[in-house]
Amino acid sequence: MTTDAERYDEQGDVPLGGYAALVSVFTAGAGTFAVLARRRGVQLPDEVPPWDVVLMGAGAYKASRLVTRDKVTSVLRAPFTRRADEGEANEVIDEPRGRGLRRAIGDLLSCPFCTSAWAAGTLVCSYAAAPRLTRLVCGGLGALTVADWLQYAWAWTQQTEQREQTQGS
Repeated sequence: MTTDAERYDEQGDVPLGGYAALVSVFTAGAGTFAVLARRRGVQLPDEVPPWDVVLMGAGAYKASRLVTRDKVTSVLRAPFTRRADEGEANEVIDEPRGRGLRRAIGDLLSCPFCTSAWAAGTLVCSYAAAPRLTRLVCGGLGALTVADWLQYAWAWTQQTEQREQTQGS
């Protein structure tokens, strides 16, 4: 008998059941937030200013990089991933391990794009309940993003100067 995973992927190693569990957790979290917010009388904003969208976008970006690529947060990923390589700027690259739910969580925790959806969902819920706090948190994460880019710019400047000195010798 052929399983759904085998019909979906020739290798049959796609953890569809684990993915279903993760989708259920995400959906249940959003639904629970919506119910609790309504019961507590949380007023949703009539609109979200573009600047807040940019702040939450920067916050989701940086939060996902911290969770999926930072060396210090390896402790969170270790049960679900293994170190595969060193990335740029002292980041690490992990790959998922295991089967089923463990593998699905490993896929999530090793993918900054996947994790950013969870971070954005968390920030949107936070924004609805406490916009000022969320702006502050996103401002801090956004400042880290700017700091990263400044570090890249500094490193690029140093490398360019060293290349010019080497070529001039």
